[in-house]
Amino acid sequence: MEYTFNQIAFAFLVTLFAGLCTSVGSAIAFLANSTNKRFLSVALGFSAGVMIYVSFAEILVKGKDILIAEYGKSLGSDYAVIAFFFGILLTAFIDRLIPDVENPHEPHSVEELTDTTAPARRLMRMGLFCALALSLHNFPEGMATFIATLDNPQVGLMIAMAIAIHNIPEGIAVSVPIYQATGSRKKAFWYSTVSGLAEPCGALLCYLILMPYIGANPSFIGILFAVVAGIMIFISLDELLPAAKEYGEHHLAIYGLVAGMGVMAVSLLLFI
Repeated sequence: MEYTFNQIAFAFLVTLFAGLCTSVGSAIAFLANSTNKRFLSVALGFSAGVMIYVSFAEILVKGKDILIAEYGKSLGSDYAVIAFFFGILLTAFIDRLIPDVENPHEPHSVEELTDTTAPARRLMRMGLFCALALSLHNFPEGMATFIATLDNPQVGLMIAMAIAIHNIPEGIAVSVPIYQATGSRKKAFWYSTVSGLAEPCGALLCYLILMPYIGANPSFIGILFAVVAGIMIFISLDELLPAAKEYGEHHLAIYGLVAGMGVMAVSLLLFI
């Protein structure tokens, strides 16, 4: 499958947009005490709904169809399932590399992050580990956004919006402890922004390493789609929904989840 320069450039720009939303979180961090937790809860639930629905209803299905066309129904379905769970296990492995206390994907309250009784060195260490953890996580997220946007710009934009929303509290998780430790807004903003740039770096890595295989072997894109679906399902279930419930009421997270699924369903019906 050949892609034009405009398609590739657009996919990079969409991925860059999603990654740079950590900077939005960093800016919000300077006003952390006034963060609207109820809105954040609904927004994170919405992100999870978008990613869960599009993974099962579009991306995994498309990957499975490609593999069935190449290998037959039985073997193609097996490959799709294996690739899907490989994506889940890959993301889980990356997640387990980072201790919970420094992991920006583990729910933390703003009060916990702004605990001024913690020594400055510990706060700085927490912020730096958050930045490292976020960078590691953003690589597969960037790959997922890039591949989805190449295949279908409408779907890619919805996924980018979902990832952008959940990058905002991650930017807060990086920025707040560094700001509290150093008193420097500039340094906190810089670390948060750089960690978000790992997302377009993941897209670039995907383009440089994986694109030649996509062109040489059509079934590779089917496997990649299934892996991407697994990555997004794990992110949604392990990160977005727990964080949504942590920031607000359980029902707010579920309302956001259903709304995200509904918006994604309507967009697929109207534009695909």
